[in-house]
Order: sequence, then structure tokens, then C-alpha cells
Amino acid sequence: MTMTSLDRTPVAGDAGRVTGERQERPDPEVPERARRRTFTAQYKQQVLAAYEAAPDGEKGAILRREGLYSSLITEWRRARDAGALAGLKQPQGRPPADPRDAEIARLRKDKAKLEQELAKARFVADVQSKLQALLETISEGADTEHGSKP
Repeated sequence: MTMTSLDRTPVAGDAGRVTGERQERPDPEVPERARRRTFTAQYKQQVLAAYEAAPDGEKGAILRREGLYSSLITEWRRARDAGALAGLKQPQGRPPADPRDAEIARLRKDKAKLEQELAKARFVADVQSKLQALLETISEGADTEHGSKP
């Protein structure tokens, strides 16, 4: 095997590195769990407008800059033409709770508690009246036994 002067040159640093350029290496750490990217309707419309306004040679540059695939552009166009992107402007999820509903729930809870207390008070009053009647009956019986009449 014949060695040339190029084969013997010492390699300094990264072999794939172009001289004069400073390249940052990507972080080798992989996130624990990959997250699916989501795009707002406004972002989709902005990218579609920029993509459609760009000349043919620059469309790929827009996709690379944004980190998108051409299939996304196709899907977004179909959604826009079907009117789906306009529907995405509405907030997702459950609508916020009405503060009146919370107040109604609190009042119902208070009402149930007060009804329980009222039932206890009525029971106590009933027991006290029966005890009073019983004590009167006993005292009348004791008075008749001793011979005193009122």
C-alpha cells in the first residue's frame, strides 16, 4: 500500500468539521418522553401564506427554517380550504365554570346542613316535651301517694 502525504496529515479536532466554521454539537441527551408538536391556527396560516408567496426555489428553505415537512403544508391547505382552520381559533377544552354554579352548590350544601340541625333541634324539643310530660305524671303520682292534693 502506498501512503501519500494526505494520508499522514495529523487530524486535529473533528474530521467532519469545515475550517473557519464554528459548529455547536447538538445536546446528546434525549428527552425522557418525546412530545408531539402542536401548531396554532395563526402559525399555520402564516406559514401557508409565506410558503405560497415564496418563489419555487425558496419554498424548501421555508420548510427547513421552520422544521416542517411538505406533507404538513398539504394537510394545512386542505384544512384551510375546508374551513377547519377557522374553527381552530376557538379555545379547546371545557368552558370555564360559571361562578353562579359554585355559589348555588355552596348554598345547597349550607341548606342541607341547616336542615340537619333543624331536625336535631326538633328531635331534642320533642324529647324534652315528652320528658316534661313524664316528670309531671311522676310528680302527680307521687303527690297522690303522699296524700296531698293540689
